[in-house]
Amino acid sequence: MAPRISLALAIHNHQPVGNFGWVMAEVYEQAYEPMVAALERHPHVRLSLHYSGPLLEWLRAERPDFIERLSALVTRDQIEIVGGGYYEPVLASLPERDRIGQATRMSEELEALFGKRPVGAWLAERVWEPDLPTSLVAAGYDWTILDDAHFRSAAIPEEDLWGPYTTEDQGQLLRVFGTEQGLRYRIPFRTVEEVIDYLRLHATEDGERVGMMGDDGEKFGAWPTTWEHCWGERRWVDRFFEALDANGDWVTTTTPTDWLAGHPPIGRVYVPTGSYAEMGEWALPPEESLAFADALHSAVAEHRPEARWLRGAFWRNFQVRYREINDMHKQMLRTSDSVDAMTVGEERTRALDHLYQGQSNDTYWHGLFGGIYLSHMRLATYEHLIAAEDLAETDAGRLHEAERRDLDLDGHDEVRLSGPGQVVSIDLVEGAGIGGWDIRPVRHAACAVLRRRPEAYHQKLRDHVETDEAGDAAPAATDAPTSIHEIFLVKEPGLAAMLHYDPYERRSGLVRFLAPGTEQVAWETAEAVELGDAVEGAYEIVKLELDQLVARRDASVKVGPDGAVAAVRVDKTIKLGGDRRAPILTESVRVTNRSGLTIEALLGLEWTVTMLGGGGNPAAWLEVDGTRTTHDAHRTATGQTRMAQGNDQIGIAMTTKISPAAEVWCAPVETISNSEAGFERVYQGEGVLLAWPLSLAAGASRTVTVRHAIETSRDRAAEERGAD
Repeated sequence: MAPRISLALAIHNHQPVGNFGWVMAEVYEQAYEPMVAALERHPHVRLSLHYSGPLLEWLRAERPDFIERLSALVTRDQIEIVGGGYYEPVLASLPERDRIGQATRMSEELEALFGKRPVGAWLAERVWEPDLPTSLVAAGYDWTILDDAHFRSAAIPEEDLWGPYTTEDQGQLLRVFGTEQGLRYRIPFRTVEEVIDYLRLHATEDGERVGMMGDDGEKFGAWPTTWEHCWGERRWVDRFFEALDANGDWVTTTTPTDWLAGHPPIGRVYVPTGSYAEMGEWALPPEESLAFADALHSAVAEHRPEARWLRGAFWRNFQVRYREINDMHKQMLRTSDSVDAMTVGEERTRALDHLYQGQSNDTYWHGLFGGIYLSHMRLATYEHLIAAEDLAETDAGRLHEAERRDLDLDGHDEVRLSGPGQVVSIDLVEGAGIGGWDIRPVRHAACAVLRRRPEAYHQKLRDHVETDEAGDAAPAATDAPTSIHEIFLVKEPGLAAMLHYDPYERRSGLVRFLAPGTEQVAWETAEAVELGDAVEGAYEIVKLELDQLVARRDASVKVGPDGAVAAVRVDKTIKLGGDRRAPILTESVRVTNRSGLTIEALLGLEWTVTMLGGGGNPAAWLEVDGTRTTHDAHRTATGQTRMAQGNDQIGIAMTTKISPAAEVWCAPVETISNSEAGFERVYQGEGVLLAWPLSLAAGASRTVTVRHAIETSRDRAAEERGAD
């Protein structure tokens, strides 16, 4: 008998919670619809399709005919619909109850849509931890797909990846397929003939091999350079499907479930924690990431055997690399506990849906794509976490509290002040800075601003000679698309010169002692000379009561050219006021010179707030010295006792009263990050420094106060209840 082989293609389609509708529409036209149309043209080609919950909801609302077309393909058994976590969370990062809840909801939704309950689960970013079989089996799943890197780390050779394995946790059996590396690298980036030849090379006389290729659907038309290749004149997908039909006597397309129904697993495997290879590289610190990439690429290029054992960092290391990711993740865990304790009913159901949306994986990591750097998606994640927390604390009668608690699970207590209209989180050991300021009625995380920090790919940007016009760095035209991991693109020239790194976390309410004569540009570019250690040093609690924290640091400030140090006491009072629709946050700072020296400095209170103002967004505004601009503007004004900012679309306006009058410096906090479309400048928020010249004699004190009054034009929780 002639050699035979089977091919199981699994295509994963996902759009994040909070993504723009026009982006979804564009990717639909470029990748999702063309693939289904190709399957309709080639009824003998079978494969598996996965659509995440956010994308499914958009399709149901905006492209209902597409759902009908998918149903027809399911009915004629041409495709298998794959499940997983509904809002595409990294299941390993969730409490067990939410793992099962997300996966079960997806099963129920898919069964309602297509009449079949899925038994295969897609794992977001293929993040695996060894206890996942227990969760997946409890939700009714039988198999999943891992990366070839997972199997290499479990000592399975590449030549043994042509079939499923079994694994288990606590006696719960799960079958796991491995994406075969040769297929993943070839589809659709090599010629159709090469893919067919590769399948022929691995065919066997008994036909007991199945090649699994599970990868992103967006690479079939939505990634740069791929549309023309897949659907334009080159017609790669149609030509590939035609080739599969033409070689149907020896290559058979199948689905994982059908393969398992007729073939036993080929072995047992216990897979350590992992994801795909690039994810491990991205999770490393920048300097280690560069060294790891060099070592891995050299080993692969030289065909050295140690390449199979080289692994990067554990996915959870993103919570170490980015304080902002850790804060978000720990807020999600706390919110999950609060929602779980709610009274069963409509409010709990609503809160649970918000919680699940706040678990969508995209902003809990960063790599080639924007991830945590994408401000609008980061704020969308917080929007749902704030909504769920608000509903849960309303249900429990706990809207108004003051607590000392280790919020970020670093072994040090933080302070959380909550009122009917706001929640403020203060990190005592890092400058008593405000890391979280959630405005409940509009569900806006006002202080969710990302720090400017080094990234490994910044070196690539520096090394590259940028040209005068954005886009000139695009790859030269070839007969095949370039992998997204190899493309170098820039959205505008001069980005390397915009790389600035903050020496401390971008919290708000920080106390600065800057050198006299410091200019605004030095502050903007993180080059200002800091004379004191109050900006990120540890504070102790003097008083904690409902609506108020008084914290103190015995700090030091450098004085004079000889490096002398003056002892100062910094007393910081943070107080909540107002009501649900109009909360007030006041910060008062008293600086006392406890030395015998005179202190000459620029005393500053630094606030960094996001109003989603990137790209000159007309809805987001900043008002200084009576003039209103977009929220991403550079502003300078002296003798100011008032400023304001807001976002009309969100429904928030904040008026700040300053006492005594101060100099106001405003500048956008912008990061340079990589994305599928290239290097880009991304607005993270607006930095504001309120500055007072300080000449403080021995024993003297100075007090400054900032009062933020919020006005909201809506209460989204009330709107949701009214919609019911």
